Amino acid sequence: MAARGHVQDPNDRRLRPIYDYLDNGNNKMAIQQADKLLKKHKDLHCAKVLKAIGLQRTGRQDEAFSLAQEVTSLEPTDDNSLQALTILYREMHRPELVTKLYEAAVKKVPLSEEYHSHLFMAYARVGEYKKMQQAGMALYKIVPKNPYYFWSVMSLVMQAISAQDEKLSQTMFLPLAERMVEKMVKEDKIEAEAEVQLYFMILERLGKCEEALEVIKGPLGEKLTSELQSRESKCMMLYRRLRRWPECNALAHKLLLKNPDDWQFYLAYFDSLFHLMDMSWSPPGDGEHCSEGAVHHTVAEVVRFVEERIAGEDGKDARSLRGPYLARLELMHRLRQRALPQEGQLGEPLELMVQFFVKFGDKPCCITDLNIYLHLLAADQHEQFVKRLSEAAPLGQPGPDGLAFPDDTKALQRHLCVCQLSRALGLHHALDAAAKLRLVAELKAHYRHGLKFGKNALKTELQFSDMYCLMAAHVYIDLWTESGDEKMAWLSLGLLQEGLSNSPSNAQFKLLLLLLYCRLGAFEPVVDLYASLDAKHVQHDTIGFLLTRYAQSLGQFAAASQACNFSLRFFHSNQKDTSEYIIQAYKYGAFEKIPEFITLRNRLNQSLHFAQVPHTPLPPNQPMRGACSPLLTFVTTFLEESVKSMCLSAEEDDIPWDNMRDNRDLTVFTCWDPNERKLTEEHRRRSLEEECVWLRLRSLTLRLLAAVAALGHKSSPQNSPAATENGVADKTALLRGLLAQLGHNLQTATQMAERRTQYPFLGPPATRLAAALSSGSCQCQAAALQLSLHVHQLDAVGLVSSPSPRVSAAEMLTKCKGDLLDMKEGKLKIRPSLLENLIFFVETVCVVLWVAGYCTKVLQPLKSSLQKKKKKKKDASIAQPMVVCGFQELTASLQDVLAQALEHIKEQEVGIAALKLADLSLEGSTEESSFTRAAMDKLQSSHLRSLQEVAELLKKRADSLKNLKI
Repeated sequence: MAARGHVQDPNDRRLRPIYDYLDNGNNKMAIQQADKLLKKHKDLHCAKVLKAIGLQRTGRQDEAFSLAQEVTSLEPTDDNSLQALTILYREMHRPELVTKLYEAAVKKVPLSEEYHSHLFMAYARVGEYKKMQQAGMALYKIVPKNPYYFWSVMSLVMQAISAQDEKLSQTMFLPLAERMVEKMVKEDKIEAEAEVQLYFMILERLGKCEEALEVIKGPLGEKLTSELQSRESKCMMLYRRLRRWPECNALAHKLLLKNPDDWQFYLAYFDSLFHLMDMSWSPPGDGEHCSEGAVHHTVAEVVRFVEERIAGEDGKDARSLRGPYLARLELMHRLRQRALPQEGQLGEPLELMVQFFVKFGDKPCCITDLNIYLHLLAADQHEQFVKRLSEAAPLGQPGPDGLAFPDDTKALQRHLCVCQLSRALGLHHALDAAAKLRLVAELKAHYRHGLKFGKNALKTELQFSDMYCLMAAHVYIDLWTESGDEKMAWLSLGLLQEGLSNSPSNAQFKLLLLLLYCRLGAFEPVVDLYASLDAKHVQHDTIGFLLTRYAQSLGQFAAASQACNFSLRFFHSNQKDTSEYIIQAYKYGAFEKIPEFITLRNRLNQSLHFAQVPHTPLPPNQPMRGACSPLLTFVTTFLEESVKSMCLSAEEDDIPWDNMRDNRDLTVFTCWDPNERKLTEEHRRRSLEEECVWLRLRSLTLRLLAAVAALGHKSSPQNSPAATENGVADKTALLRGLLAQLGHNLQTATQMAERRTQYPFLGPPATRLAAALSSGSCQCQAAALQLSLHVHQLDAVGLVSSPSPRVSAAEMLTKCKGDLLDMKEGKLKIRPSLLENLIFFVETVCVVLWVAGYCTKVLQPLKSSLQKKKKKKKDASIAQPMVVCGFQELTASLQDVLAQALEHIKEQEVGIAALKLADLSLEGSTEESSFTRAAMDKLQSSHLRSLQEVAELLKKRADSLKNLKI
């Protein structure tokens, strides 16, 4: 809350209890205390604002806003009121009102440094860069401090970055910013590193690399001290942009002499070598090669330099650095890419990698280091390579079962690295099923043996042998995907649960368990697993898709709502949080970070995941964004209420289709698969395409629902007949246009689904697109929405003949039939696709019911008028219109289908509840089987919960259907 300090103002003492109540979350008492105080002191503005904060936090937004506006209109200048109003407007997500607040305060107290700086920060929150520039200069004139001056300069840079016209940036904003900084340079007023960084940023954006280089190398560059090798890194970057490869090479050479383990400079060193070779560069006859010193322009020189670095490491008594050894492999890789004969000068790849393993095999990073260069080995060398590594990773004496185990953690790490490299070379995948099972048994034995080295480990520490367990689970998954034997999936689940019991903080165990449970149709255990990952900030965007992809499709709507809220809360707080980061960057002079924060904000706003997250209720003070994968099954019965609760708009499409960003971390799973089995760029591209098409279908469905709801609104009596007629015509045209778009996108979706792209098991999860089309959900929903247009126009063709759905709800239900869980001959069989089909059926029923509700509104007046005509003419022979008969047939058939669905669900519940998992035949020890059975119990419980929630929802829909009478 507002600072209360040691000011002797009696009002501070009076306000203190209200502050304390608000700080402790006791908002009702804060309101009562404020009312008491206002009875005695009616003009105590701050008390009114504090009361408004209490009202806001108890959900009474309108009252709070009214009270705040009352105080704002008085243009207060006391610090307490201003700070309290700032807090209130930020909680209301109305930062633009804070600017007006401080504009008024600055007019009344024009020489206040504090109010001017608050005004600047208020502009920063809303991105008013031009006003920020003016406010910064006004502040500098009052208090001539450097930071204020450079706030104004940075605001010019931000105008340049945000300008739509690049020419305007390059000819006006950036040159003006440059002149402002040059003025300070000439007057020798540059004081801080941040000011030099800003000058460098401006020159870089103007493309004045030579001038920027002079700044970095000159006296101003000496102020760059906050980062190690800051000047050298900037020089290297500028040399590369200027294509001054001799200087780039010589500087990298000098820096590697000082630090032979700095990988970024090895890359610059090799890049510059090959550019020099392409240029046929040769050193001048006399004098220095370049301003940075000697240049290595031939492969022989570079090879000699790398070998010298390695010789220096070999001669050390202390532990060697990895950089030079990896540099040799990197150089060999680049020489092979160019088919240069000098590759042979470096030696045999197999021997070099064995040497590397001998030196660094006991480090966990050894596998990631060598994995990059395995392609240097010939295919017929793979087994020989693994054999050589095994010889360099000695184990203890074999036991009675013939297995030998490592004696210490270093030997364990070496053996583990050999196993990981074997898998990365594809040797595990080449084994037959029996050999894979023997491999799993061996890996499990090594895992359990290795647990003794971590007996005293904390719960937050990982066990040394965890990777054995993870790799064994991967082999089980290989067996499952290749043979279809679900017993392998159960064993993998059990093994991972065992691993998690010994290593509760292992994120890889949790992630793989999460994926397996979802693939097997169980969402209940997944929510706790994801929560235990304790995802922070941007991780809700990068890995949140693992949860939300299955949130709705597995039928647990309450858990799905919670899962979506995880992500939505983060995305909704992004704008506010980013503004605070920007303000802190201005305060502390971290100007180079400000564009990064803006980029992050834009990246999150354009996130594919943000657009996909289903729309769920948030706290009242949270602004809603129409998301496009709605929980169609988790909203109210009436269409208008649902549209209102989801803030849907038929006219507006706020998804940034042209700038969509795929921020998913598709490499979050540890994977040792060979290159031919790994995720490719083509997989990524196709996954994004499919996600966007599915998202567009969901978006159009939502907008169509909003359009149908708009058609159902009765025109107000004040509207003129002409205006009403035009309004209806516009709504009808909009509905037609959206239906045409939906039809076009359905064609695109069908073509895409026919490709049947297969992704790696650990790759992106397949979209719901193919399943939605095969179940008939998309077609049935489209037909139902088309129906609303026909009913609106009251075509004489009837409701069921021409506009009937191509795939009826009854046909959809047949695709849900079958046992979700089935146990025969001691084996458990699961069919999660049936559960997904059932959810599509439920979603489609909801859409059809909403459309039927709209039809009721249209047809009731029609039927009433017909009945009046019958009474007047006293003619009972007037037939019901086809449209009315069709509607009655539709509702009757829907009631029948819903009854069948509920009966089917009840049968499934009884069948699943009756399963006796104790009768399953599972291999392994009793303890191992207990983990597997525990995992299967979770899966059984999850399916029961899903069926219960679906049944409860369908019962409500069946009740609402009974009320749809005309």
